[in-house]
Amino acid sequence: MANQIEKMIAQTFMDIADGLETGSFGKRAKIAVTGLGSEHGEANSVAAANLAADRGVDVTLIGTAEGEKFTTCKVADEDEMYKEMEKMLDTGAIDGCVTMHYPFPIGVSTVGRVVTPGKGKEMFIATTTGTSATDKVEAMIKNAIYGIITAKACGIKNPTVGILNIDGARQCEGALKELQANGFDITFAESSRADGGCVMRGNDLLVGACDVMVADSLTGNILMKMMSSYCTGGSYEAMGYGYGPGIGEGYDRLVMIVSRASGAPVLANAMEYASTLVKGNYKKVAADVFAAAHKAGLKAVIEARKPKAKAASDDAPVEAPPKEVVTASIAGIEVMDLEDAVQVLWKNKIYAESGMGCTGPLVMMSEANKAKAEELLKAAGFIS
Repeated sequence: MANQIEKMIAQTFMDIADGLETGSFGKRAKIAVTGLGSEHGEANSVAAANLAADRGVDVTLIGTAEGEKFTTCKVADEDEMYKEMEKMLDTGAIDGCVTMHYPFPIGVSTVGRVVTPGKGKEMFIATTTGTSATDKVEAMIKNAIYGIITAKACGIKNPTVGILNIDGARQCEGALKELQANGFDITFAESSRADGGCVMRGNDLLVGACDVMVADSLTGNILMKMMSSYCTGGSYEAMGYGYGPGIGEGYDRLVMIVSRASGAPVLANAMEYASTLVKGNYKKVAADVFAAAHKAGLKAVIEARKPKAKAASDDAPVEAPPKEVVTASIAGIEVMDLEDAVQVLWKNKIYAESGMGCTGPLVMMSEANKAKAEELLKAAGFIS
C-alpha cells in the first residue's frame, strides 16, 4: 500500500512538472510500448520504458515484464499483444503506442525522425513505412503533407520542405508549388549546394538542409536504417526517434513504428516523439492541414499528374530533325519520361537529345530552340 501511495505522489509531482513545462496541467500522454518481437528481446523494451519514464513519459509495457517505473499489461504472445494494443488505443486507455510491426491501410504511412550526422540537426523523413498511394508521385505529394502535419505537431510552425532527388521528385515539386500558388501554406527549403532549389541531394540529407525530407516510403525506409545505425553496423539501431507515426486522412490510431533492430534509446525516443505529438494536438493539426490542402485543389493537382493511357499513334516512331549543336538544356524531367520528352520535340521539328547532369536528367537542344522547347514540354506535362 505504501508503495502505491509513493507512486501516486511521484506521479502527481511529474504531472505538475509537465504542466510547468508545457503550460498545460492536464494528464500526461499515456504511451505504450510492445515488449515482444524485438531482435534484442523484451529486456530492450524494458530498458526503453525505464528511459522514457525517467524523461516524464507515462509508460505502459504490453508484454510480460514488470517494473517500478511503468505499468504492465500482461499478454501471453505477440498475437494477443497486438489485439490488446488496438483495444487500448480504441478505448482511450493509451494515447499512442510504439511497436515493431503494424499493417497500416493504404493511404497511411509513417513519418520518421532522425538526427542528421553532419550538423546534428533533427529532420523528419516523409515517409518511411506504409503506402500513401499506389501511384508514386501521388504518394510523394501526400508524403509531403504528412511530413508537414507531423513537424507542425512537434512545434515547428513553418517547417521547410525539401524533396529528395529521386524518380518523381520534379513532378512532386510541380504539384506542391501549384498547391502553394493556390494558397496552401508551404515553405520550401533551399539545397545546401550552390545551385540551390528545393530538390535535395545527398549532402542535404547529411546536414539536414530541410525540416521535412520528402521521398517514397521504400527510399525513406532505407534512409531511416542508415541514419539510425551507421555507427553500429546495422544490427542495432542506436540513434533517432524511429520510423514514426502512421499519418493519413481520417486515421485515428497513434501507432509509432520502430524496427525489430531498434535499440532501447530509439524506442525511448519514439515514446517521447509520441508524447510530443499528443501534446501538440496532432489530430487537429492534421485536420487543419488536410482541409487547407483540399481547399487549394489537392484532388485536381494529383489527378493532373496521374499516368494517362497513350494513343496508338503516340507509339509511332518519329524521325529526328537534322542534327544541331545542343548547348542549352532543360532539367526537371523524370528519367522514365526522358525519351518521350525528346520525341515531343522531334515531332515539333526541334532537334533534341537526352542527357544526365549532376542534378538529374536533362533534355538538350540549341539555344535558339530553348524557349519553344520549354513551351512544348510544359504543354505536354513534362515540366511545370
